[in-house]
Amino acid sequence: MFGSSSKDSKSSNSTVASLNDKDSAATTVIAKGTTIEGKFACGENVRLDGAIHGEVKVDKRFVMGDGSYVQGNIVALNAAIKGKIKGDIHVKEALHLMDSAIIEGNITAKTMVVDEGARYNGSCRIGAAAAASTPASSVAAAKD
Repeated sequence: MFGSSSKDSKSSNSTVASLNDKDSAATTVIAKGTTIEGKFACGENVRLDGAIHGEVKVDKRFVMGDGSYVQGNIVALNAAIKGKIKGDIHVKEALHLMDSAIIEGNITAKTMVVDEGARYNGSCRIGAAAAASTPASSVAAAKD
């Protein structure tokens, strides 16, 4: 039993190392069933399968899985969305709205890919000039 856990530890360490080499960043995972209330900020990649009620700021890649939910504004370097967002999203580089994405808010990104089935209701500004603009504060939106 102790020998097998040692092997598992070695193989998981090599998996983590290869993920870190590939992404050159750690990933924070917010599991299904987890809800965060308030502002959320992370300097690394984030994978959201749960819910966040508040402002989200991710310095690297933000990924939302099926069934995930954000009520609040989002600022990220890159994003891939399969969940639901009720708020504005500002992506400095590439935004990918996957087939089950639902956005109720304004979108700003340098580039955007929208898969068949994805939906958004709000204004959409795409391009280098739009992405370089500073996102509006979500303080006013949080008061509504």
